[in-house]
Amino acid sequence: MKKSKNTSRNTEKRIKNKKIFSFLFSTENNLAAVILILLAVLPALEIFLRKFFSTGIRASAQYIQHLVLWITFICGMITAREKGHLALSAGVNLIKEPVQSWIKAVTSFLATAITLALAIASLSLSLIGFDPTLKIGIFPIQFMLLVMPVAFFVITVRFITNSPKGRKYRILVWTGIVLGLILGMSPLVNTFRYFITDIFSFGSGFTDLFESIANALLEFSGSVLKILFWPLVIGLIVSAFLGIPIFIMLGGLALFLFLRSGGSIEVIPNEAYTMLTGPAIPAIPLFTLAGFILSESKAGKRLVELFSALFGWLPGGMAIITILVCAFFTTFTGASGVTILALGGLLSYMLIKDGYSKKFSTGLLTASGSIGLLFPPSLPIIMYAVIAQINIKKMFVGGILPGVIMILVLAIMGIRGAKKSKVKKIPFQFSKIKAPLKESIGELLLPVIILVGFFMGITTLVETSAIAVVYVLVLEVFIKKDIKLKDLSGVFFKSVPLIGGVLVILALAKGFSYYIVDAEVPMRLTEWCQAHIQSKYVFLILLNIALLVTGCLMDIFSAIIVVVPLMIPLGVAYGIDPVHLGIIFLTNLQLGYLTPPVGINLFLASYRFETPLIRIYRYVVPFLLLMLIAVLLITYVPWITTWLVSIVNF
Repeated sequence: MKKSKNTSRNTEKRIKNKKIFSFLFSTENNLAAVILILLAVLPALEIFLRKFFSTGIRASAQYIQHLVLWITFICGMITAREKGHLALSAGVNLIKEPVQSWIKAVTSFLATAITLALAIASLSLSLIGFDPTLKIGIFPIQFMLLVMPVAFFVITVRFITNSPKGRKYRILVWTGIVLGLILGMSPLVNTFRYFITDIFSFGSGFTDLFESIANALLEFSGSVLKILFWPLVIGLIVSAFLGIPIFIMLGGLALFLFLRSGGSIEVIPNEAYTMLTGPAIPAIPLFTLAGFILSESKAGKRLVELFSALFGWLPGGMAIITILVCAFFTTFTGASGVTILALGGLLSYMLIKDGYSKKFSTGLLTASGSIGLLFPPSLPIIMYAVIAQINIKKMFVGGILPGVIMILVLAIMGIRGAKKSKVKKIPFQFSKIKAPLKESIGELLLPVIILVGFFMGITTLVETSAIAVVYVLVLEVFIKKDIKLKDLSGVFFKSVPLIGGVLVILALAKGFSYYIVDAEVPMRLTEWCQAHIQSKYVFLILLNIALLVTGCLMDIFSAIIVVVPLMIPLGVAYGIDPVHLGIIFLTNLQLGYLTPPVGINLFLASYRFETPLIRIYRYVVPFLLLMLIAVLLITYVPWITTWLVSIVNF
């Protein structure tokens, strides 16, 4: 009887806990959706008020920039909850137990330690890093900043709870808390000092005692970190290939390097704050959201029907249609993986139905997944321009011809594949264009609205991205009615892993980049290259190779933050046009998505098309080789990039 009562109590407790977690998760999801809506509505409302009432919303720019800060860390929390942070974890699930569980436990141990240290550093920054009288509109700056420590603390807890089950694994992971406290000892002391001296004003005797204890703890942590520095760095780098999230790897490296140099680790959250509140950054989550709304609607199907009517008569017509549709969607989402996952099934079915082999169809779709990264409003182009401090409009224009060349290269492969498979052409009939054109005109107008608004100076980049979100929402929800209002929160939720994953990576990569620049690594690298590499063309060859490897191992956004500060001085030293250098960088990184053994598109294609990875390698190699020729052409013929830039006035 007693056992039965205990069982009943345990069941009730589990149900109660489940309800609590369900409420918390729902709150997180709803808060993320509300912030995304505010991000879109505020700039659009600002345009309306400016146009018709010659006024605006007080401190709207500050609100928008800090909403990005909030959406980054709330989405980061959700992404940690869903185990969706970007990572290089290929092959880990193939490792047999118990080795697999030990690997996951070690990565969770490191992630727990690093996120806890970052939480402490963020809390210290929030409390003492800014003037407490400073306000963002009506909100105190300290309130706006508190989202960082709260999010890092929550992410820490989720790394612990998501670790492998088993007492020995959990003990290892929980030990990460001890290491995290050691790593964060300096900001932890600063935080306590703030409360003791500034808030509660304890007496001098207590303060002196605290200072004595604090100095002893700081000396102890410093001694431990001297011993652990290289084991932690090596362990973190190895863990990067075993499933630890990329943002943990970048944040951890920054953390260890700052600690070793005696620097303040509050610099890392401070750089994250500076990065995320930049004037152009809100465009990233907004264009991403617009792309996700499009991908969840029937826009892809409508565009396929239109392009079929327009280009079906050409040799390789369906392949060309596939390339154009992929380019359209990748341009907005900024992530080739989204295109493959969202449209791969439909386009693969259409290609195979048209007569193409599965081998060719899979290879083409894998290669086409990143083909739109050079066209406006490409998020990587925006990000590159921000970091390299180049005019965004020049980067957009500079990417047009190289982007066209990449499309033409794949189109050649499409024509070749059609001839090999003896695919029949669809006779051109003008009468068949009218209906699909009418159906898809809304989607076709989107890039026109974006380009006209931004390039003619009618709207800022952020306002343009907000208009894009509002436009696709009205189009797909109220006009086309592809997405029901009740399902809209689900669409928003699907965009969360990408928005949270990418922006958190950007935030922590900025801290790592700051250390690299502060340590004068770019200057030393430039001096070394100039001393050992005399030829500009030899340098470009080595740059191509280095960027291809980088594209395999690192997502494009973190690569921009980490690699671009190293690359810019080298470009200047060898007399390479800044816009041309940017396009070289992006085309190589785009190709890195396809480069075996660990290009991200290869894994996503293997998952989406249910095909072994080794076969994906074979299917994509012909496309990869031809695209490599195109990348070399873009690299060594600068006018392909610079000609349009030179004739357009900004």
